[in-house]
Amino acid sequence: MAWLQFVMSIFEKMAQHRHEQIAFCYDKVSGLESIIAIHNTSLGPALGGTRMWPYETEEAMLDDVLRLSRGMTYKSGAAGCNFGGGKAVIRGDAATGKNELLFRAHGTFIQCFDGRFITGTDVGTVADDFVWSRAVTPYLVALPEEHGGSGDSSLTTAFGVWHGIRACAEEAFGKPALKGLKVAVQGVGKVGYRLVGYLLEEGAEVTVCDVAEANIAKVTAAYKLKVVAPEAIFDQECDIFSPNALGAVINDDTIPLLKSKVVAGAANNQLAEDRHGDELHRRGILYAPDYVINAGGLIQVAEEFPVFNRDRAMKRAAAIYDTLKRIFAIAKRDGIPTYRAADVMVEERLAEVASGRIYVRRKGGTAGDVERA
Repeated sequence: MAWLQFVMSIFEKMAQHRHEQIAFCYDKVSGLESIIAIHNTSLGPALGGTRMWPYETEEAMLDDVLRLSRGMTYKSGAAGCNFGGGKAVIRGDAATGKNELLFRAHGTFIQCFDGRFITGTDVGTVADDFVWSRAVTPYLVALPEEHGGSGDSSLTTAFGVWHGIRACAEEAFGKPALKGLKVAVQGVGKVGYRLVGYLLEEGAEVTVCDVAEANIAKVTAAYKLKVVAPEAIFDQECDIFSPNALGAVINDDTIPLLKSKVVAGAANNQLAEDRHGDELHRRGILYAPDYVINAGGLIQVAEEFPVFNRDRAMKRAAAIYDTLKRIFAIAKRDGIPTYRAADVMVEERLAEVASGRIYVRRKGGTAGDVERA
């Protein structure tokens, strides 16, 4: 009876957000414990990274993989990619638990999907981990360039965020030019550092913070800008607040501190809860939905099919500008916050595919090829 209740609870979780498939994977030799979830394949094969984390329970693993795989459907749909949403999670310590056997075993389970699920890096995994997996499956993205992948995606991500910020500036201030605008950048790691370069090149006044002293040393060695303590970044007098570090930074404590008209950055899961997106809307603060503006990395790996072309990837990342403009238009049309308008845009695209109004090419074209009936 307990087993039946457990199975029923899984199906209930799947039904809640319409997941298609879950695979529980175990390998005795390597000790691999993983779950692979496929949320939606209406637009194409499920694409999503593999996360390695020391989950305390199987339930925590399941909840995380379901949430992340669903998010990938929306991220891919918003980016205009012909891929669905999927994700994999591995239970283990990323600092001490990695080895060749583990990732070969993981690759073997990926191969079982025969192209229905394609994976790469996420929290706790790096490109080199999947060189081991490549021995048993070709369904991988974001491998190092020397192994046939597209390499570091931070440049494409930062480029897309920059264009997204320009779209926000046009919406909030009447023109896309950033010259003279004050931008507070939280986090100057790989993406934030490159973003700062784009902002300064356009003439923005930039203030930064980071918890890592090495990141601050790198950015101050390259650029002249203002540095503040991490806790002081939220209440800076600025036009645009750009979170590029941790998630859940837009919350009950930080929203009252914000003095900006725009929130737009590369960090994932910026809203601690959906209601915080509602509160930004109520206060008249324009929010660029994170999974839309930070989609450059996804766009890059999606463009590895059939053959990667960086110019094509950068062109599609620049189109994040137009995507955000469509989202802002939907928000006005429906009188809803922008985070919800982004979901509506994706749901409308999925509905068009389901109705046959959009025909998605499965073979012989690039990841972005579609036809309308």
